[in-house]
Amino acid sequence: MKRRTLFLILTVILLLASNSLFSFSKKEVQIEEPVISAQYNKIDSMSAKEVFDTQKDITIIDVRTAGEFESGHIENAINIPLDVIEATVLEKYPNKDEKLYLYCRSGNRSSQAAKLLVNQGYTNVYDFGGIISWPYEVVK
Repeated sequence: MKRRTLFLILTVILLLASNSLFSFSKKEVQIEEPVISAQYNKIDSMSAKEVFDTQKDITIIDVRTAGEFESGHIENAINIPLDVIEATVLEKYPNKDEKLYLYCRSGNRSSQAAKLLVNQGYTNVYDFGGIISWPYEVVK
C-alpha cells in the first residue's frame, strides 16, 4: 500500500512538473524591433555645388542672421535664421520630402538646423557646412 501511495504521489508530482514546463514553453516572447532614428545627410561643398548645378527641385537655406546673409550668400539661397527655422520651414515647405540644403558660417548652426528639421519629419535634409569653406562665388 505504501508503494502504491508513493507511486501515486510521484506520478502527480511528475504530471504537475511536466504541465508547468509545457506551459512555460508556450509563452510568447516579444522581440522589439530596433528603433532607427531619422538623420540628415552631411555633404561637402563640392557635392553640394554639383547638386546645385544639375538639379532644379532643391531649396538652399542659409541659417545665418539677416545681416550675415546680406554680407554675402550662396546664389539662390534663401535666408531663414536658425532661431525661426522650425516654424518658417513648416510654413513655407509643408512637403516633408522637400530637398533642403542648409549652410551657415562654420557648420555649427546648419547642423543644429538639420537636426531640428529631421525631428520635425523632413526626410531629405542636407547639411553642407559653412560658407567659410565654400570655395565658389557668393552673391553680395
